[in-house]
Amino acid sequence: MGSGSGNANRSPGQPQGAGLEIEYAQLSDPGRVRGNNEDYLGHVLADTPARAHTHGWLFALADGVGGHDQGEVASRIAVETITAGFRAAVAGEAHPALLQRLVQAANIQVYEAGRAASPGGLAMATTIVACAFRYDRVGIAHVGDSRCYLVRQGRASLLTRDHTVVSDQVRLGVLSAREAAQSEAKHVLSRSLGSDLFVGVETSESQIFPGDMFLLCCDGLHGSIETAELGELVSRTPDLNQTAASLVALANERDGSDNISVQLIRVCGVERVGMYRGRPYRLR
Repeated sequence: MGSGSGNANRSPGQPQGAGLEIEYAQLSDPGRVRGNNEDYLGHVLADTPARAHTHGWLFALADGVGGHDQGEVASRIAVETITAGFRAAVAGEAHPALLQRLVQAANIQVYEAGRAASPGGLAMATTIVACAFRYDRVGIAHVGDSRCYLVRQGRASLLTRDHTVVSDQVRLGVLSAREAAQSEAKHVLSRSLGSDLFVGVETSESQIFPGDMFLLCCDGLHGSIETAELGELVSRTPDLNQTAASLVALANERDGSDNISVQLIRVCGVERVGMYRGRPYRLR
């Protein structure tokens, strides 16, 4: 597991020996203004064929909320709670339900850590986005404005929606997209981990195909690079470490006022399965 609690962290790898094959890279940078990094990154690899079938792979990224106390502590607690829970999960548990449960558990841990930090309690909070891969599916869970993108055939599409006050107003028709982009409150979260004892976790599941790329990032990155441009940049080079470094460098060049973190996951091969009475079976 890697964190963004100090210097940039880069961790390449490619597990082998199962139908689903994944390679990844991750990088976190404090940016050009802030002295500390409140982002935290983590992953759980399926290091054996058996674990690939029973659990799969997990990637998680958290962005400690600026303006709250100990954002770097909140993000670390969130990711470590989710990764530990994923390792200990019951074999074969459906990823959307598992991620929902793990993110709720992380919320409680951050909330209670804030209350225990001082006699009056601290307002600790963080965003979270997590992806779990198994067979030919990906499950996604998120709270806040850290995002997950799918890049397929050079085009990027956003798989999450920002839980911000402005984004909520756009969905309700109160603000236009142009007004939202110009709003000074566009980074104010409408929900986050640790703000309350319960949180609304948004989950989804999608089929994956060889060549698909998934990009997890905080607002320090997606606030500087548009979705269409992300697709082009991610598809430009096959070297994931180089791509991650290029994205962080571009975000720093254009802004750099916030921490910048990214995880890149490439699907190299999948294992096609069907489901019968809740159990997977291999498709030929």
